[in-house]
Amino acid sequence: MKVAFVGKGGSGKTTLSGLFTSYLVHEGAPVLAIDADINQHLAVALGASEEEAAALPTLGEHLPLIKEYLRGDNPRIPSAEAMIKTTPPGRGSRLITPREDNPITDACVREVGGARLAVTGRFTDDDLGVACYHSKTGAAELLLNHLVDGPGEYVVVDMTAGADAFASGLFTRFDVTFLVCEPTVRSVGVYRQYTEYAKDFGIRLAVVGNKVTDEEDVDFLREEVGGALLGWLSSSGHVRAAERGRPRPICELEPHNLGTLRTMRSTVDATERDWRKYQAQAVEFHLRNARAWAGSELAEQVDPDFVPEPPALAHR
Repeated sequence: MKVAFVGKGGSGKTTLSGLFTSYLVHEGAPVLAIDADINQHLAVALGASEEEAAALPTLGEHLPLIKEYLRGDNPRIPSAEAMIKTTPPGRGSRLITPREDNPITDACVREVGGARLAVTGRFTDDDLGVACYHSKTGAAELLLNHLVDGPGEYVVVDMTAGADAFASGLFTRFDVTFLVCEPTVRSVGVYRQYTEYAKDFGIRLAVVGNKVTDEEDVDFLREEVGGALLGWLSSSGHVRAAERGRPRPICELEPHNLGTLRTMRSTVDATERDWRKYQAQAVEFHLRNARAWAGSELAEQVDPDFVPEPPALAHR
């Protein structure tokens, strides 16, 4: 299952991404975590030091390798250079799984806190004033388009803040999108943006309240987001300890907060993916890019009859 965490900057989405990933690891589930935020803090949230996090390899710096490996011998893609971030898989493309080892994982994925972690990469001095952050997240979008996760496998992505994910088709790659929402007007405003943009794409959006201190905060969230409120995290000594560089085992998280993580996993597990729709949305956004700026010849990369599936389902 593919899961995204979004929300207003400072709402705590990286904290929630890290807690949810740590909870899954503690429960024995295989997890591939991807830090797709412009502020790269997920590794630290999972227990890495600042120095260890800064030394991690990045997806952005290995984009040529990622393209070359994923295109495989797909006859519709003449070269790695011909691929763009939205290029969907087709017959001959290499599909990857969250747990396998391959040249991409060898170059870009490391274990942190028991999870496999890939980071998109920070802006460099050469990027400033020249590139947008989607030049980094494009590698993550390509990976998600070619990633076939099966039952009991989790892909957790810490997304960019606000509604910036809608600048690409990345927002359609998830089975559940958790919107982390503080009990404030500004944070609720981001929720409303998301629901407006996502309404035509069948996005499963669930709100998780954060930094909740009392019943008044809970009442505010219920009034503003209604049935979308899945649960909330109250003030946490566990989180404060981690922010001071003294992380504790996830099993020591406060019982209510641990219960919210449990509810989040149950919500994810109860969601079924329609692989045909998943591929159709990838194709739709690829064709939008082809028409808008990338060149109509890229429409020829689409394999109209291809549907990706995990190995367990491919030979039904």
